[in-house]
Amino acid sequence: MSIEIKVPPVGESITEVVLSRWVKNDGDAVEMDEVIAELESDKATFELTAEQAGTLKTVASEGDTLAIGAVVCKIEDGGAALKSKEAPAAPAAEKAVVAEDTKSAPVAEKSGDSYATGTPSPSAGKILAEKGVDAGSVKGTGVDGRITKEDALNAEKAQPKAAAPAAAAVVAPVAGARNERRQKMSPLRKTVAKRLVAVKNETAMLTTFNEVNMKPIMDLRGKYKDQFKEKYGVGLGFMSFFTKAVCEAMKDFPAVNARIDGEELVYNDFVDISIAVSAPKGLVVPIIRNAESLTLAQIEKSVIELATKARDSKLTIEEMTGGTFTITNGGVFGSMMSTPIINSPQSAILGMHNIIERPIAEKGEVVIRPMMYLALSYDHRIIDGRESVGFLVRVKQLLEDPARLLLGV
Repeated sequence: MSIEIKVPPVGESITEVVLSRWVKNDGDAVEMDEVIAELESDKATFELTAEQAGTLKTVASEGDTLAIGAVVCKIEDGGAALKSKEAPAAPAAEKAVVAEDTKSAPVAEKSGDSYATGTPSPSAGKILAEKGVDAGSVKGTGVDGRITKEDALNAEKAQPKAAAPAAAAVVAPVAGARNERRQKMSPLRKTVAKRLVAVKNETAMLTTFNEVNMKPIMDLRGKYKDQFKEKYGVGLGFMSFFTKAVCEAMKDFPAVNARIDGEELVYNDFVDISIAVSAPKGLVVPIIRNAESLTLAQIEKSVIELATKARDSKLTIEEMTGGTFTITNGGVFGSMMSTPIINSPQSAILGMHNIIERPIAEKGEVVIRPMMYLALSYDHRIIDGRESVGFLVRVKQLLEDPARLLLGV
């Protein structure tokens, strides 16, 4: 008996996914609940598991776009379960296969060509496809001339040697060549593109700027970073200070933490901070829930946990759904100034930038201080200019006097 493995529902707004990678190959024996493939949506990557033990028969191919409920593969009886029952006989079977391989050439001559001659095994076929090697150019050493995995690996090694003489004859690329290459957009990239264009078209977005003297925070970090790490097990970074400052400033300017829903304004009495993280497949914004009630150490732990999951493509839909305000740090890439785009349906986003030592006037004297530009992009439909400027000034005051963050004044 065989069963069909279908694309499971992965979120209310997700209607299709892309089969990004087969973890198991066609014909492999799989166990119950074993991961067999990875599916990629416009928000996250999911693992597809086997619903029973057996032999995998693939239906979809890597790169295919599949609707929710579409058949990805089938699992037939007789794979993993049969293999476990016949485990005692496995050593003898392996010896027989090895003996057959060592005598593969004479056997092929005696038996003549068959359907197996020149046909790669599933694993061998995948290796040949990845390396662009034609199966017809590989001589199989398996039973009846079948191409084994070892044959494919050897062909991969031999390929550069065979191409070496021809490589000498290849003409060097012409200077100023105008080559093009096309690559299909990933679901995540397509979604990001649509959302960014929608925000630009559907909001009255403006950006206001200010600058922050980072010396007080840097001095505080330098003084307590060792004790902080020893006590809490995490480093004391800038993100926790900015998160706390934003949460405090929202008490005076609640519109920054609100959103428009139809003809109504929705004000939140909690702060869910979306942290923009650059992941291998694109920009993602995992969320720190109830950031207003967290300590600096709890915020730092959340940031590390979410960033690690983002880089490993392990974020869940729940960890990226919601959010009332976003913080993005272009400074880690060297950005000095930018106008970040609002993360809809939120109404504002704070952009951090790199820290540069610059001369500033302080108490009538010119001094050198580590300065950072801040940018607040906001939806003018809900946030007035006075509120946006006042909010950013409040954040600046809290950052330049970190004691206020602890005292709440």
